[in-house]
Amino acid sequence: MSHLTYENPLISRYASKEMSQIWSAQKKHSTWRRLWVALAESQHEMGLPVTREQVESLRSAIDDIDFELAAKAEKDLRHDVMAHVHTYGERCPDAKAIIHLGATSCFVTDNSELVMIRESLEQVRKRLVAVIDQLAKFAAEYRDLPCLGFTHLQPAQPTTVGKRATLWCYDLILDLEEIEYRIEKLRFRGVKGTTGTQATFLQLFKGDHEKVDELDRRVTEKMGFKDRYAVTGQTYSRKVDAQVLSALSGIGQSAHKAGNDVRILQNRKELEEPFEKNQIGSSAMAYKRNPMRSERMCSLARFAISLTANAEDTAATQWMERTLDDSANRRLSLPQSFLAIDAVLILYRNIVDGMVVYPKVIEKHLNEELPFMATEEFLMAGVEAGGDRQDLHERIRVHSQAAGAEVKVRGGQNDLIERLQKDPAFAGCDLASALDARKYIGRAPEQVDAFIAEIVDPVRQRYQADLDQSVEDLKV
Repeated sequence: MSHLTYENPLISRYASKEMSQIWSAQKKHSTWRRLWVALAESQHEMGLPVTREQVESLRSAIDDIDFELAAKAEKDLRHDVMAHVHTYGERCPDAKAIIHLGATSCFVTDNSELVMIRESLEQVRKRLVAVIDQLAKFAAEYRDLPCLGFTHLQPAQPTTVGKRATLWCYDLILDLEEIEYRIEKLRFRGVKGTTGTQATFLQLFKGDHEKVDELDRRVTEKMGFKDRYAVTGQTYSRKVDAQVLSALSGIGQSAHKAGNDVRILQNRKELEEPFEKNQIGSSAMAYKRNPMRSERMCSLARFAISLTANAEDTAATQWMERTLDDSANRRLSLPQSFLAIDAVLILYRNIVDGMVVYPKVIEKHLNEELPFMATEEFLMAGVEAGGDRQDLHERIRVHSQAAGAEVKVRGGQNDLIERLQKDPAFAGCDLASALDARKYIGRAPEQVDAFIAEIVDPVRQRYQADLDQSVEDLKV
């Protein structure tokens, strides 16, 4: 690393080595060469003047790239693809004449990007499944721990810590479905020629349309794709990029929502993200335990969300069969979207894996609000004791307002129970029994159980091999 030039922090600080390698120059240009080999091999098999020896010569040098020579050639030619054609030809002089035969630049640029997008989506899927698994474990552990619910960020009917975690988890399940769909629907650009008409290949095969289509099919299969896009211009539709980045944005949205929740709950001291023994929370305030992982996750998630607009704008502004104003933008937006989401999911799993819950604080906060939430129980108890429902309702309303003022105006404790117990209308009523929080969590524990059994466990079964590998990753 040079300390005199800018380094992308997505590479140097946040994303994984695996994702960084997918978008590396070595991976990109080795994939270009794999494409040239697949094209040459298919042309040889179909009778064009390409020899087996030329194909094998190209194959032997797929990873042996002279990047300095390529850079020098690009500076002279002002064309990155032709620079690498010449560099490959210098390495394989016996095959130089047939490299890139009939192809346009987008044969290697677009098809290689589709290869890298697919591998990146598979890497995202692997990380996504690991976070889902970890969240489900957390939800199961705290399935029946009552906690204060919130609507409008105001105290609301109790839920459980585990049930809240299923909300975070289900967002990721929906994201996983979208990622799976994008992997399934991703196709190969294939061998389509300069403007997508395959005219040069039709010329090479002397007007034989079936052979042109067969060449397209063979190269597609050799590169590991089941299907090709039915029609393209010079490029595959940039709508594909917009759809992929939208799926990544969805993960960012889910992670940001959960990260915000964790930050709020850590402020309330109900739970806490991992905090290492020697970690410093603040350079000035030595006591601080800041939720820096959640903050970083939210920060990177917002960055990934913002990149979606680049792909949407690019798709909308393409002209006719293509325009090159997509190129510089995509060099940034495609890899950085994947790198950012990769980092987000690494952080997310780390947060959940080491999350600390403080049941006593949760209970304290819940008990502070529970008397207000139990007022309907108080009302029914008073009616059962022979009271008038409307009169009792008014008394509870007045006492609740007074108890609220005690808390908010005078800074005291919620004394609603004491006020009601002193009211003759509630004499003989067992009001204390109404303050069992478990009476108000409904089916939250059962919902956690059903969610894990019906939604999460099938995901675990589908991707058990990835989960086994992710356990090994944690040990490193």
